[in-house]
Amino acid sequence: MLKKTFLLGFFSLSYAVSMAQSNNLPIYLDDSKPVEQRVKDALSRMTVEEKVAMLHAQSKFSSPGVPRLGIPEFWTTDGPHGVRSEVIWDEWDQAGWTNDSIIAYPALTALSATWNKKMSYKYGKALGEEARYRKKDILLGPGVNIYRTPLNGRNFEYMGEDPFLASKMVVPYIHGVQSNGVATSVKHFALNNQETFRHTSNVIVDNRTLYEIYLPPFKAAVTEGDSWTIMGAYDLYKGQYASQNQYLLNDILKGEWKYKGVVVSDWGAVNNTEQAIHNGLDMEFGSWTNGLSAGTKNAYDNYYLAQPYLNLIKSGKVGTKELDDKVTRILNLAYKTTMNKNKPFGNIASEEHIATAKQVGEEGIVLLKNQNNVLPIDINKAKKIAVIGENAIKIMTVGGGSSSLKAKYEVLPLDGIKSRFGKQSEIKFARGYVGDPGGEYNGVKSGQDLKETRSADELLKEAVELAKNSDYVIFVGGLNKSEYQDNEGIDRKSYGLPYNQDNVITALAKANKNFAVVLVSGNAVAMPWIKDVPTVLQNWYLGSEAGNSLASILAGDANPSGKLPFTFPVKLEDNSAHKLGEYPGNKEELALGKGKDQKNPINITYNEGIFVGYRWHDTQNIKPLFSFGHGLSYTTFEFGKAKADKTTIGQDDKITFTFTVKNTGKKAGAEVAQLYINDIKSSVPRPAKELKGFEKIFLNPGEEKSVSITIDKEALSFFDADKHAWVAEPGDFEALIGNSSDNIKTKVKFTLK
Repeated sequence: MLKKTFLLGFFSLSYAVSMAQSNNLPIYLDDSKPVEQRVKDALSRMTVEEKVAMLHAQSKFSSPGVPRLGIPEFWTTDGPHGVRSEVIWDEWDQAGWTNDSIIAYPALTALSATWNKKMSYKYGKALGEEARYRKKDILLGPGVNIYRTPLNGRNFEYMGEDPFLASKMVVPYIHGVQSNGVATSVKHFALNNQETFRHTSNVIVDNRTLYEIYLPPFKAAVTEGDSWTIMGAYDLYKGQYASQNQYLLNDILKGEWKYKGVVVSDWGAVNNTEQAIHNGLDMEFGSWTNGLSAGTKNAYDNYYLAQPYLNLIKSGKVGTKELDDKVTRILNLAYKTTMNKNKPFGNIASEEHIATAKQVGEEGIVLLKNQNNVLPIDINKAKKIAVIGENAIKIMTVGGGSSSLKAKYEVLPLDGIKSRFGKQSEIKFARGYVGDPGGEYNGVKSGQDLKETRSADELLKEAVELAKNSDYVIFVGGLNKSEYQDNEGIDRKSYGLPYNQDNVITALAKANKNFAVVLVSGNAVAMPWIKDVPTVLQNWYLGSEAGNSLASILAGDANPSGKLPFTFPVKLEDNSAHKLGEYPGNKEELALGKGKDQKNPINITYNEGIFVGYRWHDTQNIKPLFSFGHGLSYTTFEFGKAKADKTTIGQDDKITFTFTVKNTGKKAGAEVAQLYINDIKSSVPRPAKELKGFEKIFLNPGEEKSVSITIDKEALSFFDADKHAWVAEPGDFEALIGNSSDNIKTKVKFTLK
């Protein structure tokens, strides 16, 4: 069936090309004509049946074009950090291709932790090239849902807790991908901040919080990034499902933001034909319909925007105004992707792609703690290095849900360490604990069998003995991509590390002082052992080059410069969603069994409002385990006193803050200068500080650079729900500049007239 469709597409396109080469050139095929004119011409030539067909899937990951007119079909693909392997036409099962392996890039928490906008563009460009080579038209990513709780199983796919950081990192990613003629599909719009009850929850959040916290990355993706598609979410908002939501899609996205692109549904997110027609959805994928009960010739004809829509039109119950708008958007997308003759060919696994994957990993790794300078490893003193922990040998590119990948290769932490240190040092491994011995996810097989017959006591004893007889001990643990961890579809059960790792870490800390804990995860975890462990690295899921990126940091070949994109609370109750809000849903409704199906959705109220992450910790003076923006280095940096180019500004003015950053240590490195704004006196509750600017500065030893960050009224504003407008109140403000939210180095006061 797959072969048949490709041939049909080929012949229809060949026919269109032959038409274009004749003297009677159709306008819709004429590159010299404006796209708007070409779209109108194509639309005028299409039957109602052809238009409706373009609105819904024809397979698991494709939708039809118009073969009669030579308009190609669209092919979509997961996901945000690598191009997913091919599946069977009508099934989720693997197609069994041998040429669909790719480079796995670090997950988006790692990209966001680089705080490097140029790196985000390189990442997007490389990923887009691989998608283009694989003949994909829409890449289903990136994800920018805000990190509200550390239990969200899908946080590893997103860009952290701060809307400003996510906004600034997502835009270059989009530009990079779309430079290849491949559309991004920024997801999941909106308020999909947990996986538990994601299909059956109604989110209740005030308008100010919606606009200040949860919408900004999507708005940036649309108004600055020009993402050609946006993916709707599963949850309900105002009692309507997000993928067919009047307020989110029509009023905000297509109304206020003037979005001209295509809204696609998440797979299985549509459940009502008339709402899908009228409430902003353009393309429907993955709906759970069988087609047979309606007597249609295939399941896809029974999608909500398929035969049911056509029947409503033919019966006169609905018109074609919405239909023409949807198809117009899809045709515009076609001229940027499937019918774009100028797009590059793309490539897979080039040296540049491999280097990008490794560099993102190096820049994203965060040095959380480094007491007594345990790292970098002193090769002259490291005759014996012990590597302990299952995550040192476990493949992580498979698993996690829809972002599971079939990578060409994955350098494991143990292999990366052996490659870097093996010539000078003896490297020995002990497992330490048993987590997930499985090696197959979404039909992709890792080829690993990590079954273990020894008891937990035996494993611990072996690990401790090895640690005692080594010069350095590197424990590689954390989470994995199994159920109830970093995984789509269901959240974590608890904040602590699984598999009894706390006991292993505590024992190893007693056995050797030259001890570093490496945490592989996309989420914050509890660290009851933190006072006893001298060094901690937050390592993320780093993809194909994971082991090489880690070894580079351990050796000091690369100086760590990553900064946390979200807060690590000491305990779960320190997180505002768990302290003030409802998670995983309303307790009374939970007791009644609500949320089990779509007929009985459960309410989730965001009582914490705008006080998410560091906004809560810093305002309430709750000391975090590690703060937002935190990240150490193997060198030291000094901030000079900041100055503003003016002390008073008007509502239409900009203000620039200038300061110096100097590398006062002995190694080249990079520091991230972060600018936060404090509204000293406000008529509404505001956080103690909010991120409004940042720059990553690379410095050689002794080098000093001047840094300037400019802001305008937008950085001083809050959203007034009553006025439905952004308001900057006149009065005194403070610019706070430092290298984390809890480490401010210099301040400047100024006044807004």
